[in-house]
Amino acid sequence: MKEYDFYIVPTPIGNLGDITNRAVEVLKSVDIIACEDMRVTQKLLNHFSISTKCISYHKFNEKERLAKFTEIIKSGKKMALVSDAGTPLFCDPGAILVRELRSQGISLTALPGANAAITLLSQVPRTSEEFAFVGFLPKSKSQIIDLLNKYKNTDMVFYESPNRLMTTLELVEENFSDRNISIGRELTKVFEEVITGKISDVISHFKTNILKGEIAGIVHACENNEEAEHYSEKIKNLINKGFSAKDVSIIISTLYNVNKNEIYSYILKAAK
Repeated sequence: MKEYDFYIVPTPIGNLGDITNRAVEVLKSVDIIACEDMRVTQKLLNHFSISTKCISYHKFNEKERLAKFTEIIKSGKKMALVSDAGTPLFCDPGAILVRELRSQGISLTALPGANAAITLLSQVPRTSEEFAFVGFLPKSKSQIIDLLNKYKNTDMVFYESPNRLMTTLELVEENFSDRNISIGRELTKVFEEVITGKISDVISHFKTNILKGEIAGIVHACENNEEAEHYSEKIKNLINKGFSAKDVSIIISTLYNVNKNEIYSYILKAAK
């Protein structure tokens, strides 16, 4: 097996059995492991009898660690990077470090492994292979709406905290009608739960169930005529003012960046 100076190593997102044999071997073989929270990583290492030294690496010190890490590697030692759970660089620090190591010609590789986004995507019904991963949603409502507009025709995968999920779901329902959505929480753990369906039904479910644990979600791509139905009142008002179906489809498409042909088709069907 080819050896590298630096390894990006995924760790389990819940079930410890999901770590790979190769990941364990790498963590045992390197000289130093860079990790977010040393207490969390140490529990994992103890479970697999790994005695490798750890050093902290998180979003508050990632820039200042660059020189130290490159110095360590250039001295002949090998390093691995882990996050508290899942695959590093997915909503976790590491991108700055990887860029620096590559710029200095240091050999590195990433191991395949656990990832909450992929775990959710692989177990819910989808109509396309295409998806967009946006990480943790921003706190601003307008920014969330901008993202939903940007990826309205693509399955948008996101992470969210339990205490914010209901507010986020209600925002999606308020602005984007009754979209299909999938929510996974506590993935791979004992109390794993995956809910998929109309957003109104998902909201009703979580109103009567306690929300705990890590959350991964998918706002599914718009279905045919879903966007047109969302603008039905505006379409009706324009038709009543004497605009033709063609004119209305152009106006709505221009103002709201929706598919002109879908609007036109919706108007023709509604007129029958």
